[in-house]
Amino acid sequence: MAAEFIKLFEENPDPRKIQQIVDILKDGGVIIYPTDTIYGLGCDLTNRKAIDKLCWVKGIKPGKINLSFICEDMSHISDYVKNLSTPTFKLMKKNLPGPFTFILPANSNVPKIVNANKKTVGIRIPNNNIPIALVKALGNPLITTSIKDDDDIVEYPTDPEEIYESFKNLVDVVIDGGYGNNNPSTVIDCTKEPAEIVREGLGEIIL
Repeated sequence: MAAEFIKLFEENPDPRKIQQIVDILKDGGVIIYPTDTIYGLGCDLTNRKAIDKLCWVKGIKPGKINLSFICEDMSHISDYVKNLSTPTFKLMKKNLPGPFTFILPANSNVPKIVNANKKTVGIRIPNNNIPIALVKALGNPLITTSIKDDDDIVEYPTDPEEIYESFKNLVDVVIDGGYGNNNPSTVIDCTKEPAEIVREGLGEIIL
């Protein structure tokens, strides 16, 4: 069955449509949704069936996935991260929500999620109301990963209708939140002291 194609407005996402998508997530669905950078592929991190499906869509083994979570706010982070230093907390506080992925030391909850020995986790709090509303209604973070395009010039697809045509038989929902960006998040490795930018993306970090 083809995925549902659901239009949401970033300024004011329709709560009924958000709940419709959350119900699908809770049932093990995989969705494609907008962020403040590229479109993401995501699922409920508490649903093992959904994680397996996301990895199948991505073409990787569950134990090999680089884990990044979309969180509602900073209060979620301590559930998955250990030894969050004061400088790292201040750095994140200054820059979130925003187009950044912070790589942090994972606590014991993270390996259980994918049944793998993961020592780090990426944390995202995007500056986009759609994923934040989804996480808030879901009650826990989304596992998130990028969707890639086969086109070498446009690395990340940006048109939700084109994304739908490519993924409609692979995922359960594609959210049309308008054109996306083709520049991913800036990635900051906070397992080192001082923190190190490991990928230059859309965001310019405020130190």
